[in-house]
Amino acid sequence: MGSIEVHRTTESAASSLTKKTALTKTADLNVKHVVLGDILFKTWYPSFYPEELVGRELERLYVSSILYALILLTGSGQKLCPQSSGTVPGRLIYVKDGLSIYEVDGEEHQLFCQSLSLFAKLFLDNKSVFFDVACFDYYILVQDVPTNHPHRTRHQIVGFFSKEKMSWDNNNLACILVFPPWQRRGFGKILMGISYKLSEREGQLGGPEKPLSELGRVGYIRFWGARIAKAILEMKNKKSFSVQELSDRCSMLPEDVITTLQDMALNTNTPPNGNVVINKARVRDWICVNKVDLNPPVDEESFLEGYLAEYRVD
Repeated sequence: MGSIEVHRTTESAASSLTKKTALTKTADLNVKHVVLGDILFKTWYPSFYPEELVGRELERLYVSSILYALILLTGSGQKLCPQSSGTVPGRLIYVKDGLSIYEVDGEEHQLFCQSLSLFAKLFLDNKSVFFDVACFDYYILVQDVPTNHPHRTRHQIVGFFSKEKMSWDNNNLACILVFPPWQRRGFGKILMGISYKLSEREGQLGGPEKPLSELGRVGYIRFWGARIAKAILEMKNKKSFSVQELSDRCSMLPEDVITTLQDMALNTNTPPNGNVVINKARVRDWICVNKVDLNPPVDEESFLEGYLAEYRVD
């Protein structure tokens, strides 16, 4: 086993809320640390790994960079739990700047998706689906990582989101996570952007499953705010906007548009005619204060040819 890089949570890597919730759960952790690929970091919450696999308390859980093999470090030594092959499963759908997205069917790749869900629970307080994965598709964000070989990289899973195959509420995302060492690098908004492209592909308005966690709400308000701000500034000769107009231009649910406008302090109530007068100077101020990048996080040209034109109905 090669050298291990230790990842430490800092102010720039996690919010104070994240650290607070992590500290309150320390005594309950059944896995204290994980080594994902070659990076060591602390867990935040307990997961539902079988006790016969991890015991009541495990100091380190070693996981391959693509979550296919577990090596358990206990007082009595190491135990290897191989899981299938050494490649990312599923279908490659998106490639750009050393990042790839794979679409993984939970029914076809149950063991991988169950392992991913159990691992994700170590960093999510409210995740509830671990074993019944057949009704979900999983979208895996993979980063190409340089190796000692000058012409070779390795795949590193850095995050994912899941999506119900059939959602009566048109949810385009059920669960999202970027693993701690890769947070605050813009990967979350890439995953959110992919989820909205899936809604557009299906010809419907969608949004994340609700209620959102506190951290999830912060991330989405920033993501939605960027979409709305860009749409408003692009309509140069307009001063008033209807919620439905912004909903259509941004491919967002009307309730998410209203929530975001209120949080951006651009609108606190909607007039009877449904139109909202918005001061574009305040929009620019919001962009500057929050250091928001209006460039789309997802490039349509980077989807594999034909993917966005497809729509699978199960």
